[in-house]
Amino acid sequence: MRFHSALFVIVAAVTVVFAGCHSNSVDTSAFQSALNNYYSGRQDCLWSQPIKFPVQVDPSDQNRTQQFDALTDIGLLTRTPAEKQRFLIGSKRVNNYDISKKGRTDWTADPAQPGYGNFCVGSPRVKSVVGYTPANDSSATQYMVTYRYAVSLPDWANFEIQTAFPRVASDSQGQEATAKLVKSQDGWQVQNVSAPSQSGD
Repeated sequence: MRFHSALFVIVAAVTVVFAGCHSNSVDTSAFQSALNNYYSGRQDCLWSQPIKFPVQVDPSDQNRTQQFDALTDIGLLTRTPAEKQRFLIGSKRVNNYDISKKGRTDWTADPAQPGYGNFCVGSPRVKSVVGYTPANDSSATQYMVTYRYAVSLPDWANFEIQTAFPRVASDSQGQEATAKLVKSQDGWQVQNVSAPSQSGD
């Protein structure tokens, strides 16, 4: 009788331990799914804001010239030299850049601003959940989730493009970000995404 009583106590204790572990587990795959749904309708693009073509660029502006020349070298833009007239002081040499026929296939027009748009490289995909707070509390209705994401670049986003647009290179290699996820009747909703800022616009 004592043996059976002792065995019952052991089984009950193990059950409680496993039940406690299960009740505190957090389904991070649900976080990852919600984040990927959030990103599915968002594109990473070369410039942080839509721009309008054609555009004139001063050759001495090395940052902008590097970006536009990189796009010209892969055939997405055309470049023609021109002279810009300046009041009373003659003219100045500039480069005119415009979207090429090839570039039109990769150009994403901004529906809110006719003539404006961007070259986009793809949507981020979450690779892993790094951590979350509060930890080990499956009953919480909101979490701050830290995760890693990356962007699979198109073929045209070569080394020259990644050099001219450092953010593109960083996103393809993987970045860490944080977001607040709030539980609703429709599942986890993503709010307040905080990603690292990158230069290169």
